[in-house]
Amino acid sequence: MNAINKSLPNGVKALIRAGVHLRTKDEGDPFELLTKKFGDLTDVTLKRIGDTDSKLTEVSTQIDSIGRKMVLGMNRSGPSAEETWGQQFVSTKSADIEELSRSNTGAVKLDVKAITTGATSGGALDVPMRDTTSMLPRRRLMVRSLLQVIATESGTVEYAEQSTRTNASAMVAEAGLKPESNYEWELKNIPSRVVAHWVKASNQILSDHPQIQGMIDSELLYGLALTEETQLLFGNGTGVNLTGLTPNAEEFADPMSIGSPNMIDTIGAAILQVALADHLPDGIVMHPSDFMRIRLIKDGDGKYLLGDPQTVVTPSLFGLPIIATKAMTIDKFLVGSFSEAATLYDRMCRIPDGSMAVS
Repeated sequence: MNAINKSLPNGVKALIRAGVHLRTKDEGDPFELLTKKFGDLTDVTLKRIGDTDSKLTEVSTQIDSIGRKMVLGMNRSGPSAEETWGQQFVSTKSADIEELSRSNTGAVKLDVKAITTGATSGGALDVPMRDTTSMLPRRRLMVRSLLQVIATESGTVEYAEQSTRTNASAMVAEAGLKPESNYEWELKNIPSRVVAHWVKASNQILSDHPQIQGMIDSELLYGLALTEETQLLFGNGTGVNLTGLTPNAEEFADPMSIGSPNMIDTIGAAILQVALADHLPDGIVMHPSDFMRIRLIKDGDGKYLLGDPQTVVTPSLFGLPIIATKAMTIDKFLVGSFSEAATLYDRMCRIPDGSMAVS
């Protein structure tokens, strides 16, 4: 037996060794015993495979059911997959419908319970959805951006303003008398002017609803800025008014006397007028309607001078920014060296009663 074993494959050797082992335990045919053992194992294995197939089929059925419900819910664009009245009718009255199709007479009824929100029912069932607050439109406030702004904590501001410049400088011979020039300054004192308003709001609602407090503060500040922009342009300096830019500006006088000028020509002439007054112009203020009229000017070929309508045009002319604001009167404009012409001394405070003031 040992000589034969060396010439057989390993798998066969294993079977032979198992047969020898079995023969020592009983006198039956070892190969018949092995066949019976393998047969029993095969039956158990097949039974387990069958059980597994049944479970997989059950899981697959459940997954298909869940998938149909999910698709149904998505198609309805709602949070749940509740059946429609038609689906309820078909699913609950299928037997009655089948009987009706055979008899061709009769009727099938579906009872539907109505939901009411009346005061005598279970109360208000429809809870309203709260969307974001819709605010009124706001004007863009840009005049302040042209000015030099200095913060102050004082109620008055003093500054020196030159009032006289007599320049007598000249070429002088050696040992000759030198001419005398004359410069004079005046000390100016300007008081703070207050821009203020208030609105009713209880401490309770402000503490309970921080969003409302933020909106109120924002509206109060916007209201101050609106009044400030009008004062910066047109304040006459009397009483509690600011000293505005327009009342202190020189009247426009075309230094080139352009014949039949368009609006762009007029602005260009005003820029030259400021430059001839030894100031460096740095901005233009006009009404939005006037800027759009300039934007729509065309050349002889019908092309827009400031670019095609598809082009994003930054409001500017001759390299100077245009501040388009409704605070400026239509058909009027202001060109100047704003950083030199005026300084805004800014003082803001919140009054203890909850209102705000700017001076």
